[in-house]
Amino acid sequence: MGSFFILLPYFAFHFFLLLLLTHFTSYTLSLCNHHDSSALLQFKNSFSVNTSSQPDIWSRCSSFSSRTESWKNNTDCCKWDGVTCDTESDYVIGLDLSCNNLKGELHPNSTIFQLRRLQQLNLAFNNFSWSSIPIGVGDLVKLTHLNLSNCYLNGNIPSTISHLSKLVSLDLSSYWYEQVGLKLNSFIWKKLIHNATNLRDLHLNGVNMSSIGESSLSMLKNLSSSLVSLSLRNTVLQGNISSDILSLPNLQRLDLSFNQNLSGQLPKSNWSTPLRYLDLSYTAFSGEIPYSIGQLKYLTRLDFSWCNFDGMVPLSLWNLTQLTYLDLSNNKLNGEISPLLSNLKHLIDCNLANNNFSGSIPIVYGNLIKLEYLALSSNNLTGQVPSSLFHLPHLSHLGLSFNKLVGPIPIEITKRSKLSYVFLDDNMLNGTIPHWCYSLPSLLYLDLSSNHLTGFIGEFSTYSLQYLDLSNNHLTGFIGEFSTYSLQSLHLSNNNLQGHFPNSIFQLQNLTELYLSSTNLSGVVDFHQFSKLKKLWHLVLSHNTFLAINTDSSADSILPNLVDLELSNANINSFPKFLAQLPNLQSLDLSNNNIHGKIPKWFHKKLLNSWKDIQDLDLSFNKLQGDLPIPPSSIGYFSLSNNNFTGNISSTFCNASSLYTLNLAHNNFQGDLPIPPDGIKNYLLSNNNFTGDISSTFCNASYLNVLNLAHNNLTGMIPQCLGTLTSLNVLDMQMNNLYGNIPRTFSKENAFQTIKLNGNQLEGPLPQSLSHCSFLEVLDLGDNNIEDTFPNWLETLQELQVLSLRSNNLHGAITCSSTKHSFPKLRIFDVSINNFSGPLPTSCIKNFQGMMNVNDSQIGLQYKGDGYYYNDSVVVTVKGFFIELTRILTAFTTIDLSNNMFEGEIPQVIGELNSLKGLNLSNNGITGSIPQSLGHLRKLEWLDLSCNQLTGEIPVALTNLNFLSVLKLSQNHLEGIIPKGQQFNTFGNDSYEGNTMLCGFPLSRLCKNDEDLPPHSTSEDEEESGFGWKAVAIGYGCGAISGFLLGYNVFFFTGKPQWLVRIVENMFNIRLKRTNNRYCANRRRMN
Repeated sequence: MGSFFILLPYFAFHFFLLLLLTHFTSYTLSLCNHHDSSALLQFKNSFSVNTSSQPDIWSRCSSFSSRTESWKNNTDCCKWDGVTCDTESDYVIGLDLSCNNLKGELHPNSTIFQLRRLQQLNLAFNNFSWSSIPIGVGDLVKLTHLNLSNCYLNGNIPSTISHLSKLVSLDLSSYWYEQVGLKLNSFIWKKLIHNATNLRDLHLNGVNMSSIGESSLSMLKNLSSSLVSLSLRNTVLQGNISSDILSLPNLQRLDLSFNQNLSGQLPKSNWSTPLRYLDLSYTAFSGEIPYSIGQLKYLTRLDFSWCNFDGMVPLSLWNLTQLTYLDLSNNKLNGEISPLLSNLKHLIDCNLANNNFSGSIPIVYGNLIKLEYLALSSNNLTGQVPSSLFHLPHLSHLGLSFNKLVGPIPIEITKRSKLSYVFLDDNMLNGTIPHWCYSLPSLLYLDLSSNHLTGFIGEFSTYSLQYLDLSNNHLTGFIGEFSTYSLQSLHLSNNNLQGHFPNSIFQLQNLTELYLSSTNLSGVVDFHQFSKLKKLWHLVLSHNTFLAINTDSSADSILPNLVDLELSNANINSFPKFLAQLPNLQSLDLSNNNIHGKIPKWFHKKLLNSWKDIQDLDLSFNKLQGDLPIPPSSIGYFSLSNNNFTGNISSTFCNASSLYTLNLAHNNFQGDLPIPPDGIKNYLLSNNNFTGDISSTFCNASYLNVLNLAHNNLTGMIPQCLGTLTSLNVLDMQMNNLYGNIPRTFSKENAFQTIKLNGNQLEGPLPQSLSHCSFLEVLDLGDNNIEDTFPNWLETLQELQVLSLRSNNLHGAITCSSTKHSFPKLRIFDVSINNFSGPLPTSCIKNFQGMMNVNDSQIGLQYKGDGYYYNDSVVVTVKGFFIELTRILTAFTTIDLSNNMFEGEIPQVIGELNSLKGLNLSNNGITGSIPQSLGHLRKLEWLDLSCNQLTGEIPVALTNLNFLSVLKLSQNHLEGIIPKGQQFNTFGNDSYEGNTMLCGFPLSRLCKNDEDLPPHSTSEDEEESGFGWKAVAIGYGCGAISGFLLGYNVFFFTGKPQWLVRIVENMFNIRLKRTNNRYCANRRRMN
């Protein structure tokens, strides 16, 4: 009994502990608030959960969760996934259902807004089916964190959002689509910024904020003490943003990217902020990057790409040693890339592409051991590629394309190299392909195209390579074996390769693109071999002169995925039968072959019925005839030019809704013109036999860029409405029988670059609305019946390069205003065969800047026109010939004022046109002497001053004209000794006839006290051959233009030999037509 009392206190103590434990356990295990539990279950049941789908590429969710699966009746909601309860009460204060893949509408009366104690709500990355944010969100006044980002929400953000005054973090970032997405107006923005004064994180990416102006944006300065992260990416902001926003004292993250109309400048001082992330890409920020950028010493990511920054990169930027990501690409930055780049030892991504950086690439990359991505392409970098680049252990992407780099590609590379993408294309690199290119295990993409590489193509054995481009180099020899079976794209075009087509290519089972045009490969290849490449999409074998493609094989040539086939100039003589086995063809080029006869019926059927997606068809430059294939509705480019098609074309022939280019030029079509479809851009029907009028319905084709109806037999008037087409670049109706007035309705916003109406019967005055054509480069109205004075109002056309008004009824004096900008780019000026009078147009000639100091070596052999849809042409006169230059060299400069009634002296200022190649002032009433300044025209190739009233001696300075091949001084009153030497030793009697006071070689009239003159050759053998000593001298001493003028002096005038005439025509893109050889008195037009 005593022992019981002894143990009683012990039992009492433990019993008390048990009661105490039971009390607290019952408290902590109590169920959450029944109201909140019910609200959550109702919210769950209002959505479906798609557990099988995966996040899209834009989602930040690595995978979708299924948190709501644990939400069940009669269980404690505080233990549910994604739910947080207050530890001192039973209320739900936090809900995180992000990446839960909820799908359904967020209803205005959703029970989620009954959780009035909520402090944190995250519903990001669900699908609320483009429903609106309910106004009930404003009832959750205790919220500090709200994330409704990327939930497929739509409509205006409700004003009640501004009730959430305790917000610390707000993320309403939205997927952006043209028609749907969230919008935030200026009024609600102001209330939100005014009330939520504790905001640290504000993310509204993709929300349409276009109504928020500059003053409203400046309210962000009210959050200067709290704002840490501001992200307004792709919000349609516009106007100028204050630089003060970039200097908020606590800001660590700022993203204003993808607001293309948002402008601003960077702070020039006091920029010592804790910014770690700064992204202004794809905005209109401009100006120089200030030195103050170096104060952002915590910066790890800097993205200024696709802005308008210019000037040099300040040296202070290279002191941002914490940078891991730097993108300054696609700006206008210049200067050299500083060696201080090596300071950025943590740099992983560096992109300086598409700027104007110059100088060499600094050899400092050994310090950048973390660098993975380097892009310096599309600059003006020179020098060699630093070998240190190929020793960076983590570099995987190297982009140096589109620069001016020279020298060989470094041959050594680190054994640990991770290089995967190498872009060295479009430089001037030489030497051979280094061995590491053939075997580097990590290499996926190698582009060495458009360089000066030489040597053989070796054997590629790396098993990772997917893309290889060696095109446009000087590689020679045989193509090596390919054991790179992973290869998907192979480009070897435009090289000087040898040997047969490599059979190893047919083993590349993963190949999708094969480009082997212009390679000089030889032998015969059976097309059915390509059927081994089942994945092939694009096959280009054009322009291989020595390679024959066997298209007649009876073997199957099934390429189920082939969409693009280019066999231009591929020695094909008949229509390929294997085309019938290509089910998905979208682009076919069989141009420049020798395919003759009719197009097979099966091809017509495939075109209309089987190839549903065909977009491009080019059968031009063959010998096809018969029925014209009807363009299918999907076709965009349709060219059958330069064939032998005949007959009429139905007016409804080209109703293809997608057609943008129709080229039927150089055939023998007849009848009325087919009406172009409304959406067409290039309509080319020149050099046929079309007749009838040009219908005004042509003007319904409002997208026309090129309209070429030249060299037909069209009659009637030119539709006035053609001048109102705002997209039309080229209007060519030359050499028809059109009459009436030139259209008078050229609009002020037109795009005309070429207008050629020459060789018709047009009349009336010149329309002054032509002065609206501010982009006009070529204007040829020659050989018409236009009656007017000189249109000096054309001098305002700053781009005009060719002006031909030859052979009309123009009259009066030619004058230009005193402005220094009249006709500044004019290269061809032809007003010959008119009735102009008065002095020569000195006021115009002195402003012909396009004929002064043209550097032929810099221009190169360039032609006017794009060379694809259209080439500009012009008719000029050279020593008795009308020459149609079917392509105009940009260096071709000439002035022709012949066959008018000009008087007075030759102006000295002509001697300043030192790029002039041709000058014709013949058949006028010009007086005075030949100016000495003409001796400055060192590029002059023909000079015709015949049939005037010139006096005095021939200037000795003209003997300095080393390219002069044609000289006509006949029928004047010149006197004295003919100069000797240089080209003057090559000119015959006809250059000087009719000047009775001239003497000396080559005339038979000897000068007094001149016994040493060489006798004039009268060799009958030379005259019979048509190729005497004159031809040799001219060919030896003349330039490009004078070279073809050799024939004018010799065989063209003898009528011998015609084959050489054709050679000259083909070589220099000219057509020759001899004019009437009239006497001076009859050659000047008189009315």
